[in-house]
Amino acid sequence: MHVFFGKKRLLTLGLASSLLASLPAFGWGQTGHRVTGAIAQHYLSPHATAAVDALLPNETLAEASTYADEMRSNPSHFWQDVSPPYHYVTVPEGKTYAEAGAPEQGDSVTALNRFTETLTDDTASQEDKQLALRFLVHIIGDLHQPLHAGNGTDRGGNDVKVRFFWEDSNLHRVWDSQMLAQRKLSFSEWTRWLNAKITPEHLTQWNTTDPLVWIKESTAIRDSVYPDNANDMSYDYLYNHLPTAKERLQQAGVRIAFYLNEVFDPANKNQG
Repeated sequence: MHVFFGKKRLLTLGLASSLLASLPAFGWGQTGHRVTGAIAQHYLSPHATAAVDALLPNETLAEASTYADEMRSNPSHFWQDVSPPYHYVTVPEGKTYAEAGAPEQGDSVTALNRFTETLTDDTASQEDKQLALRFLVHIIGDLHQPLHAGNGTDRGGNDVKVRFFWEDSNLHRVWDSQMLAQRKLSFSEWTRWLNAKITPEHLTQWNTTDPLVWIKESTAIRDSVYPDNANDMSYDYLYNHLPTAKERLQQAGVRIAFYLNEVFDPANKNQG
């Protein structure tokens, strides 16, 4: 089930500089996003597989998953002023996303709605649909990174300075990439290991395409990841939180597939 808030609330061109300064860093690192895309590829329906192949020939979902971050240095108005809020939502502690609502400039949920509409619009160009597909894969991954459902007080954990394995960092970076990087695995190794552990029961439990459910899960996790000792985050923190990060990657991958199955295959509309 998709949640739509209407086109008129999507975007206002030209963001204030104060907003740009509050943006969180990239959601998951390249490794994490590629894992979600690669897992998703395994669970696409035949209709969705054909549609993805037609839109992105010779490009896997793992490759597509990082496009929205790779383009952030593009100087165009869209990439510098319009798209940055697409990578996160803000949900103050004690509130739900529905209670907080989308800001005027949009966020991950409004962007998800916009790009879903593009993919289902027969009049949309191939180029617009390619952008929409790449963003959908990326956004769904972002919404499963707990600190991309930020509380609005610390830029998604970017302002929380920490020492992770005795190096200066911040909490957002730890979750985006450093916990995964500490294991020194490639994205293909992560994908093989994580995908092998996804059971039919997991597929049933994680079978939802409602972004409000994903956000609720992320905010619950978010509130539990702040360290007791920010100057000594190492093996204990990894032991306590890496299993959660791995599960969120698995869930994101499965749900990217389920979401695209609904978009491209009418037979899957009642899946979530």
